[in-house]
Amino acid sequence: MRVTLRDSATAILAALALAFSPAITAPTAAAQAQPLMPAPDPDPFYWAPPDLAARANGEILRSRPVDVSRFGNADGWQVAYRSTNSSGHPVAAVTTVLVPRGGVDRPLLSYQAIINALGTRCGPSHTLFNGQLQEAPVVNLALMRGWAIALPDHLGPTSAYGAARLGGQIVLDGIRAVQHLPEARLGHSPVGLAGYSGGGMTSGWAGALAPTYAPELPIVGVAAGGVPANLSELANGLGTAPHPLFGLGFAATLGLEREYPSSIPLASGLTGAGLALRDRIANACSQEIIDAGANHSAAEVSADPAKINEPAVRSIFDQNSLMMFPGVPGHRCTSGTATAISLPPWIRSRRPSADTARPVFRSSSACSPETTARPASRGYRVYSAGSTEGSPVSPRRATAEVGSVTSGARFVAPPLATRRC
Repeated sequence: MRVTLRDSATAILAALALAFSPAITAPTAAAQAQPLMPAPDPDPFYWAPPDLAARANGEILRSRPVDVSRFGNADGWQVAYRSTNSSGHPVAAVTTVLVPRGGVDRPLLSYQAIINALGTRCGPSHTLFNGQLQEAPVVNLALMRGWAIALPDHLGPTSAYGAARLGGQIVLDGIRAVQHLPEARLGHSPVGLAGYSGGGMTSGWAGALAPTYAPELPIVGVAAGGVPANLSELANGLGTAPHPLFGLGFAATLGLEREYPSSIPLASGLTGAGLALRDRIANACSQEIIDAGANHSAAEVSADPAKINEPAVRSIFDQNSLMMFPGVPGHRCTSGTATAISLPPWIRSRRPSADTARPVFRSSSACSPETTARPASRGYRVYSAGSTEGSPVSPRRATAEVGSVTSGARFVAPPLATRRC
């Protein structure tokens, strides 16, 4: 089965209910209750140096040129840099940047790819070169427009799929690193952020965190599609029936457990079948995860029905829900039995301005707030891409929105009309 972009937007949400739901089998031994981390990347380029804690966020650890000739007249580099995880501990991260030849301080687009995966080999630093990056056309789009484009491995060194706040910090530190790379000549470039599904959630978090985490960055626009904005609300609306994308949902809970092992001790509540599925997908990329988990259910893998309501678990959901970020307004936008969030216009100095967000489910929306983009005074804009008459917004279109919602910057894209949720 091949996942669509619209389907993948749903999958991360399924994690928040499916794996913490009632089970029919007994728990396994406590000896198996630790999170299963991915195998480290065998390439030393990705390894953290012994003095990582002494480095500043965004400081370059090492860099190397890469062959990007398949994308035309551009140069490319991979950059390893220091970032910070959700607990405040230093981590090593990697981003890949492509720059059209000629010119200085070209507009820089940080594109957060859909990485619905648990393996370290599944990030753009690998998939950009092995043909597995489904959003590769976005790279061509950016380069054709004369933009530089950076693609961070935003799940971090433990492939913590679902940990959106972590991803936002990795994105911002990746931009810092790229702008400090002398060969790229991007030190004074205006910066746009874009992404879809899991990449959209990470992009939204990067935009929200930027004013405090990286206030020096010249971010001028954010385009995010299929953003799960309130994980607890969405979890409450999901059931426990077998699902073709259950594997992706289960993978997202495993990713959250990797980032928050003391708050989400998922492994301690897994059945034998759950542990077997976990072991099978611990280093897998998206399609492998989908195939392994297709049409399975929470009843097969979970032995603790109460975990989803524990305060520690709900706290982690809130910490990774953009709607819970201080100062972000919003209202509910229902789709079928599930609840999504729509952000009304939001204009503040050095804060995002969100237009609309779409529900991330297949059924049509029960609400369709309409807004048009307005210039943000000394701020930057966020566009949460939605669907129009049932058609999902593609990563290509979401990327183009960086231009249409940005005022006073050198990102140029055809404007789109009123958006619908």
